[in-house]
Amino acid sequence: MDQLSPHHVPVYGTREQRRVLWAECAERGQPVIAVRDARRGFIVRYDLGHLRTELAPDALATLRRRVREWRSYPTAGGAGLRADPVSESEGIGGEVGPVSGDLHAATEGAARDLASRVSAVVFDQSRWQ
Repeated sequence: MDQLSPHHVPVYGTREQRRVLWAECAERGQPVIAVRDARRGFIVRYDLGHLRTELAPDALATLRRRVREWRSYPTAGGAGLRADPVSESEGIGGEVGPVSGDLHAATEGAARDLASRVSAVVFDQSRWQ
């Protein structure tokens, strides 16, 4: 699998749904890419821990850079939208690590779109170590 399309990204809201999803991905030997329906918004989750692997440093840097490019960050002065150059976690809207990550989104649609984009990096086994 190269990349999930946004409408194929699973969405879960309970611990039981999470457990089942992780078990299914482990059984298929695939990383988890999913959206958690949280109390205030949505969280894109990816996880390679059950595969006992992680993203290589260059893949992690690529993922962080791309997430910052995909996100907009409001700037003062009306100069448009861009990522915050100072805050890594604010600029990417969450945490992006070598084994797992959580990225926040305001709507389910935005979360599914972001998860689809993230899946292109996370599913690429040449980027694992």
